[in-house]
Amino acid sequence: MPSPPVADLPVAVRALVGTRLGDTARVSVWAGEPGGAAWFTREPDAQHYAASTMKLPLLVAAYRRAERGELDLDRPVPVHNAHRSAYDGSVFSLEQDDDQDDETWDRLGSEVDLRTLARHAVVRSGNLATDLLLEHVGTPEVAAVLRDAGCSAATVLPRGIGDAVAREHRLDNLVTAADLARVIGGVAARTLARADTCEAVEAVLARQEHREQVPAGLPEGTYVANKTGWVDGVAHDVALVRPDHGPPYVLAVCTTAEADEQTLYAVNAAVSRAVWEARPA
Repeated sequence: MPSPPVADLPVAVRALVGTRLGDTARVSVWAGEPGGAAWFTREPDAQHYAASTMKLPLLVAAYRRAERGELDLDRPVPVHNAHRSAYDGSVFSLEQDDDQDDETWDRLGSEVDLRTLARHAVVRSGNLATDLLLEHVGTPEVAAVLRDAGCSAATVLPRGIGDAVAREHRLDNLVTAADLARVIGGVAARTLARADTCEAVEAVLARQEHREQVPAGLPEGTYVANKTGWVDGVAHDVALVRPDHGPPYVLAVCTTAEADEQTLYAVNAAVSRAVWEARPA
């Protein structure tokens, strides 16, 4: 596919989505200035199941509470696998086979500092690390991050990972591409917290180990700080891209479709490549 100018991106993206996923797929895209206006969107306000993209505002929330002196990120906390449901307080547990972070599981019964849990929740997308961090940060603080970023009512993150009871009672984690872009854009523009706090959050995101989506569509060596999310039929990525030449930009791609994981990753990488080639100078 030839490199499209921005004006041709809707046609180019529609073509690659239709060819690879068919007409029933929901693929949402927001690309634009960090903390500013979009220069390309496709269904940016459509709701998607959040999967692990919920860990982005959780990371911001943890660092903001630390900035205010309410949380010591270097404080060790117990590592356990008994979590309270956001719906009724009932106890649920996670399965290690569904996680990507064996290191946190290896620490069950001991202690790990919150900073390490925050890093593992994001760069390894660790589910146990996420729920342990959320226990100390709280969903109200995550909601405050969404509010301060200017997110719409379509994005709600009321529960942790694996909280089946809450999900069965419609307390579900939902996002839009536009709102994910607002959150990472607020980090990049240094408006969601103090500049040093936002820099620390971005540094964590830049260590991301899951690079199969937006980063895979960029030239090798391009700086990108991102957070992915995936479950069956869902693959998302929200990224801050800082080219060596040209202005930085934010790209959020949320894809929900009946396709295998690798196909979804490839589509999002192809969208990333098209956006890279068409980005404003």
